[in-house]
Parts: sequence; structure tokens; C-alpha cells
Amino acid sequence: MKKLTLKRIALRETYTIGKLFIDNIYFCDVLEDKVRDNNKDGDLDEADETKIWGETAIPYGSYKIIMMMSPKFKKILPRLLNVKGFEGILIHPGNTAENTHGCLLVGKNNIIGKVTESTATFDKLMKIIEKETNLTIEII
Repeated sequence: MKKLTLKRIALRETYTIGKLFIDNIYFCDVLEDKVRDNNKDGDLDEADETKIWGETAIPYGSYKIIMMMSPKFKKILPRLLNVKGFEGILIHPGNTAENTHGCLLVGKNNIIGKVTESTATFDKLMKIIEKETNLTIEII
């Protein structure tokens, strides 16, 4: 069983950068949309927490991950389950906040507000997790 942990480290106005760990070992950087779960309670229910479609990071919390065929990407991708208020949250390649739509983009954060080497990083991640049947991610 592998455990993924995403530690958000840079919460910006239009994007979020985090560090992804696999079994407590740093693996890569992650780009997400803006965090709006201001009190970190796992939902967007408070008055100052408004979900904006395609521009909001998923709430803090723990989520089960399954491997599933993506109709959009036409390949098997990791999908986070039971994300309150969100559907179809995936881990996939991409470089900018415009590519996220609530999903997690993996790569190297060596350009402000972006990740690079995303496809290569994603391919390495898939080799590690694709056969896992009890996979979770905790977002902190």
C-alpha cells in the first residue's frame, strides 16, 4: 500500500504549489488551482469559501484513489473519489493553472506559477502507483 501526501506550500491568488510525497519521501511538485478551503476543514461551506468552477483547488482532507479510464485524456489516470463538491478530479500532466480545472498537475516547479517536465514526472508516478489497489492521498 502506497500513501501519497500533498503538502501545500505556496498558496497564491491564482494557483497553488505543493510537494508530493510517496510514503513520506519527496517525489515531485504539484500545481493546483487557488485554495479556497480557508479554514482547512475539508469543505467549502463557510461564507468566505466560494467554489469557482475550474479555478478552485479541492478541499483539504484524505481521499481514496482509483485508476480509471479518462474519456478526455483517453488513458488510465488516477482519480480521487468522494471529493465534496467536485467531480472527476484526476492526477495528470499539465503546466499551468489553466490546465488544472481542479485537478493535480505533477512536475517540477522551476518556473513561478508553473510545473515543467510534467509528462515525464507523471509517467514515473504511474510506474510507482498504477498497480496499487489501496491508494490514498492526504492533502495538508
